[in-house]
Amino acid sequence: MLGGIESIGKIPELRNRLLFTLGLLAVYRIGCAIPTPGIDSQALASFFAQAQNTIFGMFNLFSGGALERLSIFTLGIMPYISASIILQLLTVVIPYLDRLSKEGELGRKKITQYTRYGTVVLSLLQSAGTAVWLEGMKGPAGEPVVMHPGPAFIVMTMITMTSGTAFVMWLGEQITERGVGNGISLIIFAGIVARMPAGVANTFSLAHAGELSPFKIMAIVLIMVAVVAFIIFMERGQRRIPIQYAKRVVGRRVYGGQSTHLPLKVNTAGVIPPIFASSLLIFPSTIVSLANFPGSEAIRNILTPTHPVYNLLYVAGIIFFCYFYTAVQFNPIDVAENLKKYGGYIPGIRPGSKTAEYIDQVLTRITLGGSLYVAAVCVLPALMVSRFNVPFWYGGTSLMIVVGVGMDTIAQIESHMLSRHYEGFLGRQKIKGRRG
Repeated sequence: MLGGIESIGKIPELRNRLLFTLGLLAVYRIGCAIPTPGIDSQALASFFAQAQNTIFGMFNLFSGGALERLSIFTLGIMPYISASIILQLLTVVIPYLDRLSKEGELGRKKITQYTRYGTVVLSLLQSAGTAVWLEGMKGPAGEPVVMHPGPAFIVMTMITMTSGTAFVMWLGEQITERGVGNGISLIIFAGIVARMPAGVANTFSLAHAGELSPFKIMAIVLIMVAVVAFIIFMERGQRRIPIQYAKRVVGRRVYGGQSTHLPLKVNTAGVIPPIFASSLLIFPSTIVSLANFPGSEAIRNILTPTHPVYNLLYVAGIIFFCYFYTAVQFNPIDVAENLKKYGGYIPGIRPGSKTAEYIDQVLTRITLGGSLYVAAVCVLPALMVSRFNVPFWYGGTSLMIVVGVGMDTIAQIESHMLSRHYEGFLGRQKIKGRRG
């Protein structure tokens, strides 16, 4: 591995791409520390200290701590992700978008343009809602978070946060085009990893105070290593359906006749299902925490991540969204039609509708295993906290994002090095990204 790292410096293009990526990520982290004007930072920090298990705590995690400081990058990249998901869902129901998605590079550029417009619209709406919400927020001692509330503060907050989101979106696109890896994913990755030193420091402070024994610390490390290895194994898992292409004679040349395979990933939906499921469950708890009515305390306790009812609902939501998002992402009918168009077929299966039915059956079975894997990884931290009183540095969703993005980035570095006849980043061993 050290030899692979040394080889990076011998490839000027790869070295420049890595430096460019690190430089833009550093710009992003600097922006996360620049606060929005007009905010009492101490009162805001006191509020977020009590909001870890609400939707604000989840958004704060994905923004890398920018929300608790109310920085210019408070909204982060979440509006862009939301706009992308909305466009993907609309592609299924709107024929115009479906045609654009099949028009190649030109269609993708048009959809990207619509995604940018949607990002700006969502950012304006979310920033306006955030500003109004902040005006009514008070710290533990009753001090207002906004020092000078009014229309001027709302407009200023909308302009600041929307501009920040647009800039973060631009950073992600620049990293994708001129750097290494997927820029949007790396920005989320950087926000999550930035909180790791604080988690490690908190663990050692608990150990120093005698609240954590050395045995528990070793158990935490071993469990995290085991979970990471399990995630890598499952993210690389796929079912390969054999594909045979018939021979075609065009003039004096013979085309086709080769055998290949159709890879179906065990976890086709990625980390979208746990994000959707946690958002749906955290939203009611956030409403309850902001309201005060008879029975609100009982509902709040049920909707905490350590409660069994919450975990059951969370697992059910993950399984549902795994199937739902897989159906949105992968269309067996289109795959079967493309195979038939180019003379491909699955041995023993008739081309056309029978092929689509077979692929759908296989995808349904492996998605069940993938959804159970995602649910297990996401529920594990809550079980450790509730049953064994052991702090876990990351939630399961965050850990899946970190491992998945790391695999994709290393796979891209590998491809750069191998294309220039250098030994891979991990020596003779090859690593595949999540897309196989």
